[in-house]
Amino acid sequence: MEAAAELYHAGKVSYLLVSGDNHKQGYNEPECMRQSLIALGVPASLIVLDYAGFRTFDSMVRCKKVFGQDSVTVISQLWHNERALYIAKHSDLDAIAYNAGDVRMKWYYVKSRSREMLAKVKVVLDVTFGKKPKFLGKPVIIGR
Repeated sequence: MEAAAELYHAGKVSYLLVSGDNHKQGYNEPECMRQSLIALGVPASLIVLDYAGFRTFDSMVRCKKVFGQDSVTVISQLWHNERALYIAKHSDLDAIAYNAGDVRMKWYYVKSRSREMLAKVKVVLDVTFGKKPKFLGKPVIIGR
């Protein structure tokens, strides 16, 4: 969230679309991200929440199809951005990435790197076989 706030304060992004899981009561990734961004000085009115970002694949496809974006800056760690850019390329979405710093906990690093190897294989299969997001939904206009 610090990297996203940095880009906002530097005038590099106008709006922040935060996408994450919200599949059960008491677990709301987009709202947690929103609160963090507000605490870092980003106005709430410029933060758009995507509650159906169950996986990176869903988030990137929904960015184009639900939120109507033709270009996007993906803000995450390097290992995650590589996959997001691959999905964007195959979703007709012009994307660049801003690499945030890695979380500095050894167990998190090992877990995320192991998971990422499998996720990269899965996303190639998803793109190859035309997988669709779990939910699309009605269009949401950003910035108007």
